[in-house]
Amino acid sequence: MQVISIIKNKQLSPEQLFMLSVLAVNGGNYLYNLILGRVLGPEQFADAAVLITFLLVLSFVAMTFQLVTAKFSVVFEKNIFNTFISRIYKNATIVGVGLGVLIIVFSNQLQQVFHTSSTTMFVIFGIGVPLYFLMSVNRGIYQGQKSFKKLSVTYQAEMLSRLGITLVLLFLFTVQSSVVIAIGILISFGFGLVPFELKNLRFKTSVSLEREQSKQVRNFFIITAFYELTQIIINNSDILLVKHYFESYEAGLYASLALIGRIVYFIAWMFVMLLLPTVVQLKKEGKATAPVLFKYVGYIVVIALTIILACALFPETAITLLFGEQYLAMAPLLWKYALATGVFAISNIFAYYYLSLDRYVPVILSGLFGLLQMGLVIFFHESLEQVVHMQIVAMFMLLLFQMIYFSFDSKSKSS
Repeated sequence: MQVISIIKNKQLSPEQLFMLSVLAVNGGNYLYNLILGRVLGPEQFADAAVLITFLLVLSFVAMTFQLVTAKFSVVFEKNIFNTFISRIYKNATIVGVGLGVLIIVFSNQLQQVFHTSSTTMFVIFGIGVPLYFLMSVNRGIYQGQKSFKKLSVTYQAEMLSRLGITLVLLFLFTVQSSVVIAIGILISFGFGLVPFELKNLRFKTSVSLEREQSKQVRNFFIITAFYELTQIIINNSDILLVKHYFESYEAGLYASLALIGRIVYFIAWMFVMLLLPTVVQLKKEGKATAPVLFKYVGYIVVIALTIILACALFPETAITLLFGEQYLAMAPLLWKYALATGVFAISNIFAYYYLSLDRYVPVILSGLFGLLQMGLVIFFHESLEQVVHMQIVAMFMLLLFQMIYFSFDSKSKSS
């Protein structure tokens, strides 16, 4: 909250305010993970990494509702918008409750697959899932309407509450660490609902969407859900597969590597949040959209190269400062993992750009190469180094095909 009040006096634009807020939130989330890594050690951190990965998976699933809400908050107006929001809240609640129940019912099986120390952590996490879906629709409204101040507050409230509550519980009570982390995540979902527009939460309306409008929403929802599934596979399958194939100690080491290496992806995410409503608005006004793509790709390339170079030059320093000497075995792999995530972040911008334009070939490409990455790791996992190499191969191929598609698409438009 302080970040917002301090920056407000500098007369920054809402977009700049949101970007700085996202940086602060990502910084807080990194601090949360780094403290857990240092306090728990590699073996217990492996359990924590499973919960954190489940949280990331949940965020991608719920992001489908957020992006659909964001897009049609721009497209629809007045009564049609109210009807759409009513429907999206209803569907999000149904999906959230259903997914939460599944996690609770299969908590024993999840413990066996991921070799965790507790089933309780999955039960607590499952209870909070419906809240996360409501939170995502709420954020989608703010994102589509470019209410970046309110959107920033929801992200900061979630991050600060999770960080504070988890640390208090860890240091004051002798409760199993995985259970403490699950409780912190659950409570943070409630804080993430602030501010919440209760007037938008209605499940019945007197006006219904026209057939063509319903079809438009359904098609975008399906393709967005598919793309978010590819995001889950590319971003999280490696950690879960490593937890399955390797011992807890190695899985904990790999989780620390993944956390540092993904810095570029999480920084790039703020550009995606700004890209979608901007491109949809430009398309609605009949204006050129490619310059926006070039601008954000340029930003991410510079950020990615900077982080990869830093990881290559100072790997041991980075790991020692962030996690401690007990994680130093991962130093040689740090720049390689950063390379894989940097390449993915760049290709991701292309996919979201075309998703905003209702063009779905890049989304399908992401799905195919996400499956390729997972398949490569399943068949080639003799060492953690080999796991990272498989991701580099898959992500470079994805970026190559995205660029080829963009080139052909641009030529067809010009001709």
